[in-house]
Amino acid sequence: MAVVLTGIVLLLNAMAASPSLHEWFHPDAHQAGHECAVTMFAHGSVDSATVDVPVAASLTFLTVIPVADLSAFSPSIEHLPAGRAPPVVSTVS
Repeated sequence: MAVVLTGIVLLLNAMAASPSLHEWFHPDAHQAGHECAVTMFAHGSVDSATVDVPVAASLTFLTVIPVADLSAFSPSIEHLPAGRAPPVVSTVS
C-alpha cells in the first residue's frame, strides 16, 4: 500500500512538472478552469489529515551478572608428551 501511495505522489509531481504529461492524461488540461488532482497538488490545495498515534513505552529492567573466568593450576601428567614429566621433588619427612 505504501508503494502504491508513493507512486501516486510521484506521478502527481511528475504531471505537475510536465504539462505535456498532464495533457496526455487530460486533453483539456491546458484550459484555464481545469481542476484535477494534479492542479490541486501543484498549487498546494490538498489537505491531509493529521493523526496522533500514542506511543506505548515499555520499561524493561535487565540484570547483568558479570562472568568471571577462574583458572586453577592443576599439574596433570597425562597431558604431557611421552617421555616428559615434571621434575621429581623428594620430600624429606
